Amino acid sequence: MALLKRFGVYTFIAACFLYLFCSLGFPYQSRENNSKNGGKAASHYDPNEPQQPERPTRPDKHGRPQSHEQPPEQESINWANVAMKHPVESMIALPTGEPSPLPPIQHRFDDEDATSKHIRETRQEEVKKQFLKCWKSYREKAWMNDELKPISGGSTNPFGGWAATLIDALDTLWIMGFEDEFKLAIGDIEKVDFGRTTLEYVNVFETNIRHLGGLLAAYELSGEKRLLVKAKEIGEMLYHAFDTADHMPISRWNMRNAAAGTPQTTNVHMLLAELGSFTLEFTRLSQLTSDSKWYDVANRITWLMEQQQMDTMLPGMWPIVLDAKPMDLTQGTEFTLASMADSAYEYLPKTYALLGGIEPVYKDMYEKAMMTAIKHTLYRPMTPENADMLGTGIVHSAEGKVTLDSELQHLSCYTGGMFALGGMLFQQPEHVYIGRKLTDTCVWAYKTSRSGIMPEVSHLYKCKNPVQCKWDEPLWTEAVSGGGDAEKDPLENIANLRLPKGFTAIDDRRYILRPEAIESVFVMYRITGEQRWQAAAWDMWTAIQSATDTEWGNSALMDVSAAKPPRTDSMESFWMAETLKYFYLVFSTPDTISLDDYVFNTEAHPLKIMKPKL
Repeated sequence: MALLKRFGVYTFIAACFLYLFCSLGFPYQSRENNSKNGGKAASHYDPNEPQQPERPTRPDKHGRPQSHEQPPEQESINWANVAMKHPVESMIALPTGEPSPLPPIQHRFDDEDATSKHIRETRQEEVKKQFLKCWKSYREKAWMNDELKPISGGSTNPFGGWAATLIDALDTLWIMGFEDEFKLAIGDIEKVDFGRTTLEYVNVFETNIRHLGGLLAAYELSGEKRLLVKAKEIGEMLYHAFDTADHMPISRWNMRNAAAGTPQTTNVHMLLAELGSFTLEFTRLSQLTSDSKWYDVANRITWLMEQQQMDTMLPGMWPIVLDAKPMDLTQGTEFTLASMADSAYEYLPKTYALLGGIEPVYKDMYEKAMMTAIKHTLYRPMTPENADMLGTGIVHSAEGKVTLDSELQHLSCYTGGMFALGGMLFQQPEHVYIGRKLTDTCVWAYKTSRSGIMPEVSHLYKCKNPVQCKWDEPLWTEAVSGGGDAEKDPLENIANLRLPKGFTAIDDRRYILRPEAIESVFVMYRITGEQRWQAAAWDMWTAIQSATDTEWGNSALMDVSAAKPPRTDSMESFWMAETLKYFYLVFSTPDTISLDDYVFNTEAHPLKIMKPKL
């Protein structure tokens, strides 16, 4: 018996050790180091800030924390009947001018030969088949829940319990031609109740981009009016998150308190992306309903950002963390195009296009922001191939000193597509060239990874002179070892850390089924017409599919630096809404969701561009 007890204790200790090993994901950096280097730990939030809810338990796609508390069952709230405590006295009306003809975005493709067509369609069919597998598993195992667990076949509800995967993937169903599945889903979508939630605090940003964006795009593509009714329903709910004295939004919003009439105040601190990413969805909802109220609140944010754009610590860009309650956007010292700021910049050229070019403020804000970003956030990494590429990192600006941290985030890979789109839209060839270099870096990061997939967060060696940037292995080795002699064998340390040449650190080794790299590859293909982007997409697809495919779908990965990355039981809704959609579109004919006709919101939901009357 004593031997059995001892064996049980040893077994328990061994199990705990294995759990910790997998959870910490050797050879990860420490949490402190990850946070210090701008890792996606949402470290910019002050957990002691009284205006913020309790620190949530899970970061969302953009590095913003989520809350999973489940309150008691509540009666449903009809948001259209909830009176506003701070009604807008003078509403900003939707622009009514005639849209301007915009410059062409897409390459004018020649007819493809039979061999190219066969290859393209075969690859497209593989993506389509995988989407259908994921969709059927979601329908069978997690229907009406937010997300499927692709390993266990369970479900989870991190986004309000409002069927996030169902609504997020709806337009992908239509684009891929699954119209029967699409029509079957509409009846269940009508049952989603935006008047109640499983969460104590609603993430307003994520609800906007996933639910409102998904419903709007599905309506745009299908013309199914029931979807517009549902979009307006969630729009009414989100509008009440702006029911503050200054009409600024509450990023973590207690909807029951709002419905009960509890006074609401804007968060003291807010992330840039959370404040600046409503213009696309709110503008389109106002256009489709002929109700300016959503455009009005989004435009007030635009006005605030425009007024203070040149008064920040890095004029032209806005800091990651904003003091939204006093409406002061100038005091932060960290700036980036990446996590927690991303879509605020992405939406500038896209909103300009959505409005048909009749609101020049978005062009002006984009050009000022990108002028600063090009000067301060871009860097050339040193690689063994001596490739002429670019990364975009995090800038620290304080007391007149500007320093750049050469971080590479998977999320920041969207910037290649943003620069390329902005360059075509505003006829700035340099931006298209920059977009190409940024996208090349992400493709390279995939290729150099042992699994063929780039990590969530890493650091590259930044060339001191971007013009004369030649590979210097001793210099790279010294950078990895920290420049000291503490390591007896730096090469052994590099091997233990599983660092590809050119990487000085891998801060977060996960892959959470992100879309940003394939998003920019898709945009570059549609803009340039170069088949090398399709080839890159296929290499990325085969690596991701090999590593993530499960019985029920596709799983996130713990460590892409391993030959066989360990999996985690997670499949976020953006896998079917974004990643699979972009893979499908890169192998579609160019007229399928043309970039001349649509802009994609940050969740890959296509919205129609206003066009001049013929």
